[in-house]
Amino acid sequence: QVQLVESGGGLVQPGGSLRLSCAASGSIKNYWAIGWFRQAPGKEREGVSCISSIGGTYYRDSVKGRFTISRDNGKNMVYLQMNSLKPEDTAVYYCATDSFDGICLGADEYDYWGQGTQVTVSS
Repeated sequence: QVQLVESGGGLVQPGGSLRLSCAASGSIKNYWAIGWFRQAPGKEREGVSCISSIGGTYYRDSVKGRFTISRDNGKNMVYLQMNSLKPEDTAVYYCATDSFDGICLGADEYDYWGQGTQVTVSS
């Protein structure tokens, strides 16, 4: 079994920053893909950023240059640094992981999910 616990969400003004953390435990392997997804009310879950099984990083176009994903395998942690936040970034953010190869921004590839953390960008 794999457990994922997200933290770091909150309310921030436009232009502000937040760092999300995802603590992984259980049978996860360092070479598994791991990613951040988000879901806003009334919208489908979408891939935000991920690290593939071979260490490649991917970002959706709308967050490129603003968000940075990183992974600390020694601590089984994954982070999402979010800068220059916009109201349209408001959503519940989820961490997910699984064992597969290739591009990692598709939610259907993942079986293991955290409970999510709310990010609200508003003045």
